[in-house]
Amino acid sequence: MRLLLDECVPKRLGRLLAPHDVQTVQQAGWGGIQNGALLARAAESFDVFVTVDQGIRYQQNLAGLKIAVVALAARSNNIDDLKPLVPKLLSVLEGVRPGELIRVAA
Repeated sequence: MRLLLDECVPKRLGRLLAPHDVQTVQQAGWGGIQNGALLARAAESFDVFVTVDQGIRYQQNLAGLKIAVVALAARSNNIDDLKPLVPKLLSVLEGVRPGELIRVAA
């Protein structure tokens, strides 16, 4: 599965998401693009967009997009706060569907 990590997600999280193909927004060359345009662009090449932005569910209409969004809910976006969510995130990725938004919390 192809995952795109939002700018607010530490790049190091990608190393914990094997065997998935993980790329960051910066690596894709899309830094600074707003969420609506970013999701539309990401939907062309990725299966899941991973973010810590809790407001995304209120800001974006995912219906009809060919990408799923997973919002990680942790105390901060520090890698040490996000690591405990990795097992649950990997489990969620097994069944996520396009146009779906799933919140992963401890």
